[in-house]
Amino acid sequence: MPGTFARFRAPLAAVGVPVLASGLALAGLGAWTASGRAGSPARVTVTKAYVYQPLGTTPETAAFFTLGNDGGSADLLTGLTSPDTTTSPLLSRHRMTTSGAAYRQPVDSVRVPAGDGLTMAPHGIDVTVRPKSAWRPGDEVSFTLRFAHGAPRTVHAVVVRPGADTDGLPRP
Repeated sequence: MPGTFARFRAPLAAVGVPVLASGLALAGLGAWTASGRAGSPARVTVTKAYVYQPLGTTPETAAFFTLGNDGGSADLLTGLTSPDTTTSPLLSRHRMTTSGAAYRQPVDSVRVPAGDGLTMAPHGIDVTVRPKSAWRPGDEVSFTLRFAHGAPRTVHAVVVRPGADTDGLPRP
């Protein structure tokens, strides 16, 4: 009978690996479902919003938002509008050339991961804006953030001097 077992070993191994992988995937999905987050929609909140005061004759400045997402699905920030800017605010990413010069690269959308979020910063993702009027520290600028799946959110960003401490800003 040893030959009979050897004859079935290869087919059993070929079937066993996919069955084991499927079982592990099913166990993972079961744990995700049991946690209560399976299939829940994105729940994006804005916990910080500020915009740099424009300096000198520079026509542009940058706005930054901290977005939380305690939902079970990611969402995409697809754009912004503001009645306080001359043109539509643009999502952009800070980039550096090989010679060390900085520039902004426009992006179409930014992912807001589930169970985490997104923190915009001067050397990462930000929003390029052109003010309609002179902004001073303490002024508030209205923005409506638009998402691929969630409802739009209107928030007020506080104008701060570039490099100012933003840890104590009020929630928008």
